Amino acid sequence: MDRGEGRDWAATLAACRQPKVLVMLFFGFSAGLPLLLIFSTLSLWLRDAAVDRSTVTYFSWAALAYSFKFVWAPLVDRFPLPWLSAALGRRRGWMLLAQCGVIGALLWMAFTDPATHLLSMALAAVLLGFSGATQDIVIDAYRIESAEPELQALMASMYIAGYRVGMLVAGAGALKLAVLFGAEQGGYTYLAWQWTYICMAGVMLVGVAATLLVREPQVPPAGDSSFRRAGDYAR
Repeated sequence: MDRGEGRDWAATLAACRQPKVLVMLFFGFSAGLPLLLIFSTLSLWLRDAAVDRSTVTYFSWAALAYSFKFVWAPLVDRFPLPWLSAALGRRRGWMLLAQCGVIGALLWMAFTDPATHLLSMALAAVLLGFSGATQDIVIDAYRIESAEPELQALMASMYIAGYRVGMLVAGAGALKLAVLFGAEQGGYTYLAWQWTYICMAGVMLVGVAATLLVREPQVPPAGDSSFRRAGDYAR
């Protein structure tokens, strides 16, 4: 490795230690967690509860919010929240609301037994998909506005790394928890899945803490052609 490459690596590592870059790891984790809790993990729970396979397939529709988030992205981008935006700023206010929506949906699912209350579980899954997709919109907007263009690629890489870790926790991690709580002890054990989803709701506090600790990004002045809105990145 020549001196030029060594300086490049040193500059990259130094940039990774910047708070606005490092925080994207935690935001990525928070964004990656809800997705598998709608798809594979929830599907295994429903099958364990003896829900019909065709019905389990319909639950995947709850994740359609991720495909259609461009519809409400302009609203999230342009409209501040009455109290949260005043207290935290527009981006952090929306982010905290979305994260609370994810936590609320996970707790709703945790306290709903799909073997007896399937419709309630479906509504909770829809709320989880909508809240998770909204969180994605706001995190993209925060990333774009919080750093100069030369840091955007590094911040996106940090976000993706955190996203993958979040998916791993929501997939293999959640299934491991379910087994530890007794999901494979013979027959359907609702309490095992309940405690698993309660733990997943608790893990979401990582994203909440990051939202409360970071600073609200400074929005460039109107007319700045280098500034793109959240709706442009939700397509």
